[in-house]
Amino acid sequence: MNRRLATSIFKLGVLSLGIIFIANCGDSRDKIKPEKTSITESVYSSVTIQPDSLYLAYAAVGGILDKNLVEEGDTIQRGEAIAQIINNTPKLNMENARLSLELAEQNYLGNNAVLESLREQIEAASLQFANDSLNFFRQKKLWEQGIGARAEYDNRKLSYELSRNNLSLKTSAYAQTKNELETRYRQAKNNYRTSSIAASDFRIESKINGTVYALYKNPGEIVTTMEPVASVGSSSNFIIEMLVDEVDIVKLSTGQRVVISLDAYPSKVFKAVVSKIYPKKDERSQTFKVEALFDNPPATLYPGLSGEGNIIIDQRKNALVIPKEYLINDSLVETDNGMVSVEIGIQDLERVEIISGIDENTYLSKPSQ
Repeated sequence: MNRRLATSIFKLGVLSLGIIFIANCGDSRDKIKPEKTSITESVYSSVTIQPDSLYLAYAAVGGILDKNLVEEGDTIQRGEAIAQIINNTPKLNMENARLSLELAEQNYLGNNAVLESLREQIEAASLQFANDSLNFFRQKKLWEQGIGARAEYDNRKLSYELSRNNLSLKTSAYAQTKNELETRYRQAKNNYRTSSIAASDFRIESKINGTVYALYKNPGEIVTTMEPVASVGSSSNFIIEMLVDEVDIVKLSTGQRVVISLDAYPSKVFKAVVSKIYPKKDERSQTFKVEALFDNPPATLYPGLSGEGNIIIDQRKNALVIPKEYLINDSLVETDNGMVSVEIGIQDLERVEIISGIDENTYLSKPSQ
């Protein structure tokens, strides 16, 4: 065999091997088969811990802060004072109203000289009327029998009518005076209540039993009705505030389970349940506010503790799942037999459930980038 022929045969062999190699290596992409396992679909949210019933305490009137009556961290009862605004004038008005009320109460409910005098006059008028009535009817009976003078009968009748009218006037005067004293007493009572309310406006009180978490003003500073003086909330009950993206809010409902991790407890996971979904969207953050309650809260919590949460939407056991990168346009996968349409179910961050279209023995090719 000459050298040229040998060279040609060698080149032909190399070319054939190359074609075979290319043919065998034409699809070198990763291939997998679906697997059956558990999968959980959840919605991510940021988490902030806040006391239950947390509110900002405002003053009803403006003024100068006299003193804070509690310190941050103190427990407080409903109605207990948080801070005092300087209020000398309302105090004086309340004291004057109290004195007026005491006087009106004594006049109306006590042994008032005016009412006592009227009662005595009524008693005297009653005795006089009884006597004149007795004399008149006795004289009348005699007159009807033709006994006695006409003048005597007329005098008895006049005395009877005068004493009757006098008794009626005394009774009316007593009732009118008593009514006037009762009205003055009620007015004084209302004035005292009004002045007490006005004075209490200068005293900022707690609306709940809880803890004072913050004081925003120091003695001597100006207090307005537009700025909070303190922050008060529950001492023992805390809620989990979560901000959920608007694309996920329709998946949520009360009663769903939540898995919580807090930055303050990095090695622990807490369970909770969705308790409330606020229907109004925050236009600035494009999120909805959702609240949840701990199953077993940690022993120590503070307002503002932050973390992350996953609200569990659905769970499947023994589900057929594939990695998300093997899914094309949410409905196709590439198999050895070409593109196949599939129906998907729940999904997490990395995997998606396949309901129909392929089985666990189907080889899938990873789509080209």
